[in-house]
Amino acid sequence: MRDVSTGTEVPWHVSAFRLGPEEAGAAESVALIRELRARILFDRGRRPDFRTADGSYADDQDLDFGAWHFIARRKAGGRPLGYVRLSTPETGELFQTRAYLGADRYEEVLREYGFGAAETFEHSRLVVEHRARKLGLGVYLNAFAIAAARRLGAKAMIGTSGTADGQDRFHERFGFRPLPGTRRYVERYTEDVLVMLYQAAARQTGEYADVIERLEEDFEYATVPLQQAGLAAAVDACEPAATETRLPVGAAAARRALDGTGEADGVWRPVIFDLGREADRNGLEELLASGEVRQVLDTIDEQLIELVNSREPALRSSPRSVERAVAEQLGGVPAHDYGVWVWYPWSGRLVHLLPRGEFRLVRTDRNRGRIERPEQRRLLGRRVGIIGLSVGNSAALTFAMEGIGGAFKLADFDALSVSNLNRLRAGVHHVSLNKCVIAARQMLEIDPWLDIEVFPSGLTDETMEEFFTGGGGPVELLVEECDTPYVKIAARERARALGIPVVMDANDRGLLDVERFDLEPDRPLLHGRLGDTTSRDLADLTPQEAVDVILTMVDRERISPELSASISRIGVTLSSWPQLASGVALGGALTADAARRILLGLPRPSGRFYTDLELLTAADRSTLA
Repeated sequence: MRDVSTGTEVPWHVSAFRLGPEEAGAAESVALIRELRARILFDRGRRPDFRTADGSYADDQDLDFGAWHFIARRKAGGRPLGYVRLSTPETGELFQTRAYLGADRYEEVLREYGFGAAETFEHSRLVVEHRARKLGLGVYLNAFAIAAARRLGAKAMIGTSGTADGQDRFHERFGFRPLPGTRRYVERYTEDVLVMLYQAAARQTGEYADVIERLEEDFEYATVPLQQAGLAAAVDACEPAATETRLPVGAAAARRALDGTGEADGVWRPVIFDLGREADRNGLEELLASGEVRQVLDTIDEQLIELVNSREPALRSSPRSVERAVAEQLGGVPAHDYGVWVWYPWSGRLVHLLPRGEFRLVRTDRNRGRIERPEQRRLLGRRVGIIGLSVGNSAALTFAMEGIGGAFKLADFDALSVSNLNRLRAGVHHVSLNKCVIAARQMLEIDPWLDIEVFPSGLTDETMEEFFTGGGGPVELLVEECDTPYVKIAARERARALGIPVVMDANDRGLLDVERFDLEPDRPLLHGRLGDTTSRDLADLTPQEAVDVILTMVDRERISPELSASISRIGVTLSSWPQLASGVALGGALTADAARRILLGLPRPSGRFYTDLELLTAADRSTLA
């Protein structure tokens, strides 16, 4: 049998059977099915509600009786690797979608699309073991359930779909469409869920039309009596398959690691190779043969241990349990082929990492207790704009490390100079490189899957629209850290018009400025500090006028004595505004905290707030006797 997602030969064996409540052995069979599903749904701790206090797995649903069940294995009699359920109209009163929407709304939805309850089937509980996901079993099982429904006379299929791992987009590839207004967070699944509808009568099959048509014929041959389904194998405690361990193809290149960084101006996107794709495998081999790889870093064994421990911390006390969990995670895939290889052209490094979802789960594991998994996923779905990548560099890196935003737009026209190295996290090899390119590289070395757009010409009248609403999508929060009065006001004018909140750190006395234009669409810019001044009024300022405007923006009466004493020396004995790395680092922390609260809907009102370390750490503030 050919894997429909990769084109490789993968032998899947599917057993299809229907469980009637009166059938002999039905209760025992349902118990085994529920344990199989719950073990996969538990996902080593990701969905804790599917495991009970005594350590057993539970997914009890009355809908199991009277439904069709499909179990997939690599071969007949083997261990089940995937499952899906298909419910017929006879048990329509128990449909998950009916309970989710409410009976009246459920029937109203069907009528809107021209269907009746007696011709609508429900597709649910598609679960696949990690070892089989990369081999396309999810695609195959989903196609099988659709084919069976069509064979059984369904005119429509309905079901709920999670969104955190792109399950909704997965179903869209088969022709399912999300129903407007049905998305909401479900605690048990720790993610947003929505309802999706498939019009089987219209032969709507998306990109897997040919697979579904072929499987319609196979459904009859896959149907077996309950006694032949082999359900006991679903919960057998079998030993994980032994895994192959071998050095990366580029290990020799690692031993010949070269000095230097091979900087190339403007290059900031890494290249990601997934060895499950033949084109990527060939591309990686070509890269390794090119001599451009200066260092190969393969710590996948350590990452896998971190992964299983982060899912089930109790495993740490048993090295053998950790070893078994890692072997199960690999599922027979050689460690070298597991996950992805990421090529960073600017440094010549080739790094082996876990797949995106698993990498992010481990990378943000220590956020838990402060930012829980559902909140982490919500933050990763947001897009942040940052203007000014000197002070803004600290904000950008803090956001990336903390997982505040999965997409970014960075704007700065300036290149790094030696004098920037007193506060900007960069090296001497970055001198003369654009600052937003530097930040993008640093962020992608933290998470190579971040969606980053750079604007190396800065924010101008020509780039304003693209920055705020174009490209990959609209900005949802703005961090403004530039030095030009015109841009500071022009950016706020656009943010207010679009209802985008703005945060700013002034890098003096820990000043954090918050403007909630998302909640207050008529709020005066910069809290009215400049009155009715518009960006056009600030287009052609002299250097001294620019200094005066900025001091008015930040309130010259509240600036630190050191900054106040420095103003008259700027351009005379001082080349520019004095700034320290400690203040810039504090600014990154303040803007990140404010942004996280805003994006999660937590309290963070408009205003101006000071975290003056000199005052907060004065002798009289000590808590010691």
